[in-house]
Amino acid sequence: MSYKIETESFINSLDRVARVRSQVASCLGMMAQTLEQGESEGKQTSGKLGLERDIEDLTKASKNLKQGVFRLLVLGDMKRGKSTFLNALIGENLLPSDVNPCTALLTVLRYGSQKKVTVYFNDSTPPEDIDFKSFKQRYTIDPAEAKKLEQQKKQAFPNVDYAVVEYPLPLLEKGIEIVDSPGLNDTEARNELSLGYINNCHAILFVLRATQPCTLAERRYLENYIKGRGLSVFFLINAWDQIRDSLIDPDDMEELAEAEGRLRRVFQANLAEYCQVENHDIYDERVFEISAIKALRLRVKNPKASLGGTGFPEFLGALSTFLTKERAIAEFRQARILARQGNSHVREAIERRIPLLEQDVQELKERINSVEPEFKKLKEICEQFKDEIKSVRDSKAKAVADSFSAYVLDLGNTFETDFLRYQPELRFMDFLNAGRREAFESALAQGFERYVNDKLSAWSLTAEKEMDSAFSQLSQSAASYGASYSKVTDKITEKLTGRKIAPPMGSTAEDNSPTWAKWAAGLFSLARGNIAGVAMAGAGFDWKNIVLNFITVMGVGAMITAVSGVVLGPVGLALLGLGVGVVQADKARKELVKAAKKELVKYLPQVAREQWQPIHDTVKECFDVYEREVTERMNDDIKARKSELDNLIAQKESHEINNGAELERLKKLEGDVSAELETIEVAYQDLLVGAS
Repeated sequence: MSYKIETESFINSLDRVARVRSQVASCLGMMAQTLEQGESEGKQTSGKLGLERDIEDLTKASKNLKQGVFRLLVLGDMKRGKSTFLNALIGENLLPSDVNPCTALLTVLRYGSQKKVTVYFNDSTPPEDIDFKSFKQRYTIDPAEAKKLEQQKKQAFPNVDYAVVEYPLPLLEKGIEIVDSPGLNDTEARNELSLGYINNCHAILFVLRATQPCTLAERRYLENYIKGRGLSVFFLINAWDQIRDSLIDPDDMEELAEAEGRLRRVFQANLAEYCQVENHDIYDERVFEISAIKALRLRVKNPKASLGGTGFPEFLGALSTFLTKERAIAEFRQARILARQGNSHVREAIERRIPLLEQDVQELKERINSVEPEFKKLKEICEQFKDEIKSVRDSKAKAVADSFSAYVLDLGNTFETDFLRYQPELRFMDFLNAGRREAFESALAQGFERYVNDKLSAWSLTAEKEMDSAFSQLSQSAASYGASYSKVTDKITEKLTGRKIAPPMGSTAEDNSPTWAKWAAGLFSLARGNIAGVAMAGAGFDWKNIVLNFITVMGVGAMITAVSGVVLGPVGLALLGLGVGVVQADKARKELVKAAKKELVKYLPQVAREQWQPIHDTVKECFDVYEREVTERMNDDIKARKSELDNLIAQKESHEINNGAELERLKKLEGDVSAELETIEVAYQDLLVGAS
């Protein structure tokens, strides 16, 4: 399938989605205002209809849509041409391509009518606006200084959170935000800064280089942070045009074809496993050969120049399909669910209200008393679902904490094999040089920290799958409890009005499910992500933070000193006496790993023991966040249904209701809300047609 489009078409597609987003956001906001006005007027007439939760949800959804953007995170090792690629993408030489790799701030590029940089802090320091030149000078550090800070476990700018660059560019104006991350493979602290932002973005643009195909460090990042996490990643193999420059005879087309073919096979062998979605191979939709410098030169001369031959049209086409169709349709589908839900609640409330207007107070009270058993059943359903959530919570909290303990205790059994790729290179003559010893110890400490981080990442992926599975189970339960709940509410309506209310034409079981069940089943969330992600975010869930003491508990400093003392001391000197051949090097490596393992296993039981409770408690809190939200929504629904009836009685007891005028007001309210829904339905269908 060909996705090839030019830059202008890409921007036009984004513009179309931005207009639809604005229209749908406006409709949701108008629905909320209409309901709020209706409830205000109801205070003076037949009473409020109990639509507070709908007003809150519609208002929040409208606000989220208005602020909505497509956020792209650019990741890549140093010297991969990330800045050049970004400049070519935005169509202007905005970011210096020779930026020092130790610019240690995460930088968000977004639209602004004026050029400016704002630095945000993680303490009480107010945001600071500065010019581009000052930003670069102030927040760039020398690579050697960066390494020194890393060794000292210090941050270059500990009180800085991130920076925002605002710029009046067409691409950014259409709802795109680009997150420029510090280069990977520099220090672990900056790696975590970049990789920790992954889940805040809609897509990752991972920049590689044709002349350095898939380094060990790049494979490490892909394995630990990308694989198996359901992330949308576009791989951009930059500097593809430089393959020709590396040939002895650049004009030999046969040699060029062979060289390109070899590289394609290498990249496919390394990247194919990260381009699988539900067992479908989407390699051709996610991996692109580009020449960023060629594209930038063309666009600097002419912003509307064709980028054919640079790989950009193919990449932009695939990105456009993903952002303006796949992502946008999912986003607007949730908005439509909320709109349909609000419309349904209004229609049902009004249809319940109208038959009750003619009844006197005594008759109305008798009918309300008759539905008390049904309201009791609603509370029972609520309690049953709460109990199930708590049961799953207790089971998973223990299972995940136990799995961590078992995983940590098993590290000693696999350490000798696992640590081989992390240990520093051994140069025996350096053992006699104190300065070189310090460098070796530093490299050993960094290697061990990377080993620990990678092992933690591998375990966290398993734990996340456990959590996803648990919330998937609860999602199915929510649908089941929701169906039972709806049967009871239908019975309440039948008893109160004397007739059944038929669902609207074309409605689905999803449409007729109660609001709380939709939320609990993950059909819509007022934050981005699946229901597990929402609950985990609400609980401040972060595996890195949960096991923050992992390395601290093991006392890496003391451990490295002990290991170094063995390897660089008696063992090292003994090996020096044997010579510096291959056999001796292999012996030294084995001694290093053996010494490191001996020190490691001393600490593993302590780590397993001390980290069990924090992990257990944090996992438990995830489910508690979910349970609190579900319970609140269920109780709000029950309360709204009761207050709807209480409000009517109160109004009837206080004054005589003008039934004719009230009937006209309620019908108008229903019509106004229905009209906003129809506008959203049309916009959604238009988007589907455009995506086909």
